Amino acid sequence: MSPFPRTALVTGGASGIAAALVALLALDGAEVRSLDLADGFDVSDPRAWDGVGPVDAAFLNAGVGAGETDPAAVSDDAYRRIVGTNVDGVVFGVRRLASVMAPGSAIVATASLAGLTAMPDDPLYTLTKHAVVGYVRSVAPALQARGIRINAIAPGFADTPLVDAATRARLAEQGVPLLAAADVARAALRAARSEGTGEVWWIQPGREPEPFRFPRVPGPRDAAGGRVGPPPDGL
Repeated sequence: MSPFPRTALVTGGASGIAAALVALLALDGAEVRSLDLADGFDVSDPRAWDGVGPVDAAFLNAGVGAGETDPAAVSDDAYRRIVGTNVDGVVFGVRRLASVMAPGSAIVATASLAGLTAMPDDPLYTLTKHAVVGYVRSVAPALQARGIRINAIAPGFADTPLVDAATRARLAEQGVPLLAAADVARAALRAARSEGTGEVWWIQPGREPEPFRFPRVPGPRDAAGGRVGPPPDGL
């Protein structure tokens, strides 16, 4: 039996983690389609997705940063650009893939550790990655009913063009290593091949990636302090 996936698409495939994914999938024998703005594919344009056909696995990786810490200095264009790429690119991609993918297929969206914690250096980037995490966890049951699995990956700082010189210098001063793009790509493929769905796989240097264990949300209590309704499973 040939390895999964035999066909794949990767958004943002011209650089960084996505380029490493394209190379890894091709090395594994998959037929890979790279969708990148450099080649004329805008993930934030819903019409661009109309021509995307079925694949065994889709890696929704296209992403940008805002690079602005001051909320008063955020421009309309910068806000629309980062939400369009990081959020719309996932939502439009999933919408199209849900209608063309066969049962047994898988989707992996690239979030970030910034989707699991605060990152004051780039609040807008953090906002979009929290959105990706919440969307993946919430859309998983509907996709599972179609036989499609969806997971997210949440890497720490990786050695890609998204990490600027100032951040690199600060991390080096703190002794924090950068993830290799190839290591993140391998974790993404692992998430695609897993049997789980609605999971968020954290990725940190020197550690084995695994699904993040979300804390349970406390349930409501009645006036006497007793539990009301079933526990909030899945939250």
